[in-house]
Amino acid sequence: MSSPVVEQKAVLDVDIEGMTCGSCAARVQKTLEHQHDVDHADVNFATGRATVVARSGMSLDLDELGHAVRAAGYELIDDRGSGRDADSSSAIARAEQTDAAEAEDRALWFRRAVISAPIALFMLSTMLYHETAMETEWLRWLQFVLAIPVQFYVGWPILVGAAQRARHLSANMDTLIAMGTLSAFTFSTYQLVTGGMELYFEASVVIMFFITLGRYLEARAKGRAGQALRSLVELGAKEARRVHDGVEEMVPVEAIEVGDLVKIRPGEKVPVDGEVVDGSSAVDESMLTGESLPVDKEPGDDVAGATVNSSGVLTIRATRVGAETALAQIVKLVEDAQTGKSGAQRLADRISAVFVPVVISIALLTFVGWAVIGGSVSDGVYAAVAVLIIACPCALGLATPMAIMVGTGRGAQLGILIKSVDVLERTRRISTVVFDKTGTLTEGAMSVTDVIALDGVDDSELLAKAGAVEADSEHPIGQAIAAAAREAQGALAEVTDLETIVGQGIRADVDGTTVWVGRRTLAKQADLALADGLEAAATELEQQGRTAVFAGWGGSIRGVIAVADTVKPSAATTIERLHDLGLSSAMITGDNARTAEAIGNSVGIDRVIAEVLPEDKQAEVERLQAAGEIVAMVGDGVNDAPALVQADLGIAIGTGTDVAIESSDLTLIRGDVGGVVSAIELSRRTYQTIVQNLFWAFGYNTIAIPLAAAGLLNPLIAGAAMAFSSISVVLNSLRLRRFSPGG
Repeated sequence: MSSPVVEQKAVLDVDIEGMTCGSCAARVQKTLEHQHDVDHADVNFATGRATVVARSGMSLDLDELGHAVRAAGYELIDDRGSGRDADSSSAIARAEQTDAAEAEDRALWFRRAVISAPIALFMLSTMLYHETAMETEWLRWLQFVLAIPVQFYVGWPILVGAAQRARHLSANMDTLIAMGTLSAFTFSTYQLVTGGMELYFEASVVIMFFITLGRYLEARAKGRAGQALRSLVELGAKEARRVHDGVEEMVPVEAIEVGDLVKIRPGEKVPVDGEVVDGSSAVDESMLTGESLPVDKEPGDDVAGATVNSSGVLTIRATRVGAETALAQIVKLVEDAQTGKSGAQRLADRISAVFVPVVISIALLTFVGWAVIGGSVSDGVYAAVAVLIIACPCALGLATPMAIMVGTGRGAQLGILIKSVDVLERTRRISTVVFDKTGTLTEGAMSVTDVIALDGVDDSELLAKAGAVEADSEHPIGQAIAAAAREAQGALAEVTDLETIVGQGIRADVDGTTVWVGRRTLAKQADLALADGLEAAATELEQQGRTAVFAGWGGSIRGVIAVADTVKPSAATTIERLHDLGLSSAMITGDNARTAEAIGNSVGIDRVIAEVLPEDKQAEVERLQAAGEIVAMVGDGVNDAPALVQADLGIAIGTGTDVAIESSDLTLIRGDVGGVVSAIELSRRTYQTIVQNLFWAFGYNTIAIPLAAAGLLNPLIAGAAMAFSSISVVLNSLRLRRFSPGG
């Protein structure tokens, strides 16, 4: 490998090629950490990516690391530029490359599963008339001919992987599968040529089919970091209106430099982070902060790229561009969190790490024992092959994918998407569930909750006049009032002489009466008297986390309309069910503390964390983890993505953004927060099923191996034991179809 410019670094982010299972990731990580200049390494099998950190005062040599990884049977690829210094455009390129590799992997295993499926079905059918098949010469040779493409084309990636591991004196699942299928194929070929009556071509074919099906399901279930990162980057503006010497010019956002002046019109995205130098407006920051209400901006206030200018015209001076913007930093947080979370090794790989060398040793000892002590080479071969066949992982190949296939199918019926087996392993250990507020526990849309009119004024009149004034408002509060008025009154009255008072409210003439709608400060500005009773009512509403809007005409405030982001009907029940499972709950939000506490108390949340910035959401999750909690994070927004990835379990509400869904481990496609508990219950049940399946997969084999070694179990009975263990695994997995939430 040639030495690139970025060869010497304190931290390297690189690709690792050639990994086929969790045990491969563990081996690569161990290899990297054995290098003298490496402090620690984190290898993620799911993303095929590794982060290597140098010892204090030392730098990393890419050539040396590449040589060590290559010696272990894998390949280290540094195509990530400057790693942690990369901006969002390079992040999207890496994401697209990952997506392409995953698509190729899925296509490879799908093609092989489709090719092997009909052959496996035919081979299984011959077991129904086994004796006739063994006595029919042309049928015996047909089995041989059909087994060849399955063994050596369908199973080629597995055979190559096993050969690579053998060349480097290591073993993994590929080794176990290759030895088992090749033993069955070779023994059957020997029997065919010599006229023997025991053929086991169906064993090698069916095993290869189930293994390739499992690999395809695993590849399809992998988290798609590339799509998540692409969704993040695409939130940003593509162009900006740069102002130079009074002249406006539309330029690509990449052309904006720190210090440039940028004008942003209503409805446009803020292209870069900056400071307002002219104009006033309300800016929708929900994409980045989760705050449900637009934030008023005036000269001197900061704005963030990818937020949306709602009303007035703003001119800003760029303060952060490119990789330094808030959006780019969130991209980096997602990347770092994905790389830092080391994938849990697959259960089957952990078992096979011990099982493979033990079985190989037993088979060799069996052959030597029969050949040397028993004096019969043929009996030694017969017994050794029986050991290998009984140990061949037919049921093992079914154990995880069958449970996942049935469990995820049932989950889809319930609106729950489970992305990988790692999720199931982590879910059973969850101790705390953290919720984002907006769009997760709440509806994520403003609505009118209370209408309180002054004595002598009808509630419907108050709402009708306020709704008419707000009929064409672009502000969520105004839109909520107008929607409530239309629902109650139907058509709204026409207004004239409409005027928006930025940051205060709005006024207009309704049927010849000037009506003011807005904040307390607007009432003072319009010299409208505010009765003590209405003031007290507004204060009480605000203490409940609602926004109080004042409406008045004829010299006084006539009433108060309360608007709030309402709590989802299932939120309180969800928290109660979590408590029944022995789990604690928390809520993280960018909203103000008073609103957050009111909502948290209404649903029974144990802990409320308010006024949290995007990067702090991830930090809060990390603090909980540092305190020993196993954290599940539930969210639906862009600002939730880093926390979703950082958490031990990320759960996305399907009504949210693509990035939140792609960054999560579980997705609730129906948008019902009550699905959180159902998802946890289903994940735990599916994980338990996988553990049970693994017991069945190895139970028969473990019991039968000593019998095979003693020559008391011929390969035919060994094949029957494999079939029985497979049936047990399938039937046990099918029980998940009867899963019901709370059942």
